Amino acid sequence: MTLHWYFARKFLWMYLGITAVFVVILGLIDMVDELQDFPELSVWDVAEIVALNLPHANYEILPLVIILASVALFVRLARSSEMVVVRASGLSGLRGMSAPVLMAALIGLVSITVFNPLVAASSKRYHELVSTYSGFGSNILALSSEGLWLRQGSAEGQTVIHAVSASADVSVLNDATFISFAPGGQPVRRITARRAALGVGAWELEDVKVWTLTTELNPEASAQRMDTLSVPSELTREGIVDSFGKPEYIPIWDLPAFIAQLEAAGFSARRYAVWYQMELSRPIFLMSLVLIAAAFTMRHVRTTNTGVSVLVAILLGFSLHYIRNFAQVLGENGQIPVVLAAWAPPVASLMLALGIVLHMEDG
Repeated sequence: MTLHWYFARKFLWMYLGITAVFVVILGLIDMVDELQDFPELSVWDVAEIVALNLPHANYEILPLVIILASVALFVRLARSSEMVVVRASGLSGLRGMSAPVLMAALIGLVSITVFNPLVAASSKRYHELVSTYSGFGSNILALSSEGLWLRQGSAEGQTVIHAVSASADVSVLNDATFISFAPGGQPVRRITARRAALGVGAWELEDVKVWTLTTELNPEASAQRMDTLSVPSELTREGIVDSFGKPEYIPIWDLPAFIAQLEAAGFSARRYAVWYQMELSRPIFLMSLVLIAAAFTMRHVRTTNTGVSVLVAILLGFSLHYIRNFAQVLGENGQIPVVLAAWAPPVASLMLALGIVLHMEDG
């Protein structure tokens, strides 16, 4: 037990050290980029943007950090002959690496249960700040029992849009209402339409009625009816969906209810379901990365070419990571089932890693 705790502690410190290095590097790079994008902002405002983006950036590279920490740990153990001592004491190499593997699984569990909600909150706030500083305003989409609510912003003011229902890709709204507000917050115009389709640079409305709210006269008396009307908009279908919330903007604890709400409203929740299942399978994938690194780097330095072994372990880990991302794309596009897209790559990676370890250890 003491030996396992010793290996687990060394792996944890290696992981934390490499994470700290990446935090500094990514923070400096992001600081330079944000200063170039927003030269009119103060250093403190830019630092706030960078600080909000750092959790998401480091969450994305967690598999990279795990495999680098694993390679560094097992190379160090091999050079100090500690793994030779473990085998001489009667323990197999597989049992010797069990503590780092379990520590990687624990890191995965902590990342999805504790760190994931923090990343979701900071990422959403980062997106809102960047949109505001860029001058595009904020585009917010929300669902409620009354239907769908959307807000689009520009230099001319804000427009609140309500629809009883919408198409799955949010490009067509049914029984829509557009209420435009001036920059000072005063209502300017109200529009109702039986159907509103999002085109290039505008909403195309059908069966329209327009009320002007800026005059002191009765708006109903001056209301106009039209067959069609174009309402300028900088929104795109992708922008609307992103405003509603990318999967990484939603805490994992809220995802099941969010997916159920989307499906009840008639929207496709596939990419959210894929993301949810992939987050649940993350600990298994991290375990496989540790096993891959151990299989190629835990042998004594005199019996193997350390440089080649390290390179093979890192490249194989990256390859498995990209295969997992490719499966995610296939799952989001509906080409393979959600469960298969999320769980097949981690489980297959774990089986492959165990096979390589057993081959290396027992031939």
